[in-house]
Amino acid sequence: MENIAIKNYLLQHNVPCITPKAALIDMDGVLYDSMKNHVEAWYRTLTPMGFKCSKEEFYLYEGRTGTSTIKYLFDKHFGKQVSDDECAEIYKIKEKHFNTLEKIVPMPGADLMLQRIIDNGIRPVLVTGSGQGSLLDRLDHDYPGVFEQQYKVTAYDVKIGKPSPEPYLMGLSKAGVKANEAIVIENAPLGVVSGTAAQIFTIAVNTGPIPAQALIEAGADMVFPSMPDFANHVDELIHTLKITR
Repeated sequence: MENIAIKNYLLQHNVPCITPKAALIDMDGVLYDSMKNHVEAWYRTLTPMGFKCSKEEFYLYEGRTGTSTIKYLFDKHFGKQVSDDECAEIYKIKEKHFNTLEKIVPMPGADLMLQRIIDNGIRPVLVTGSGQGSLLDRLDHDYPGVFEQQYKVTAYDVKIGKPSPEPYLMGLSKAGVKANEAIVIENAPLGVVSGTAAQIFTIAVNTGPIPAQALIEAGADMVFPSMPDFANHVDELIHTLKITR
């Protein structure tokens, strides 16, 4: 299956090989088991404002910046445009709720995944739509020495955000590599759309309640059922990427 997925990518993008030098890695749902807290915080923030939606709906917006999420939902539910200043105020409320919820833990298996990527000589690059300071500030503590500051793309760096390819194109630029010299590691459909739109080989790890089929339909080149499963296959996958032509 790995060979088929790789060969399909090479054919689609008309490149001779994938030579991974950088791994562009999402944060929420990949490095941290944080999506349930984001969902709860959004729900507590927006339902008092008149939004009628289930908690599960918020999983579908994972990957968007906070501003993009707010603008999208106000337009969808009310046909209303909101300013950047209004978005900033709403996002402060969301952050307040987020920070009162149970402590978030690193995603099981993420540390092993990162270590195996580094051991294969691949540079980790953070590419997240999040502006959640409480998590961004924890990265260096939970994953010491992994993500250097110049190799981070967050909500504060982009204008559009996922599902646009902008964040991953920026990640390529910061890493100084071409699309076929990188891989994307994602867990959300919008993030998968972003990675594939940037023409990068995109791996989806299904760490949440979204059906695997949604990740496939979003364009993921490969889907793994959990982070520990992906971590255990990193060495084999990197080897296969390097030798498949």
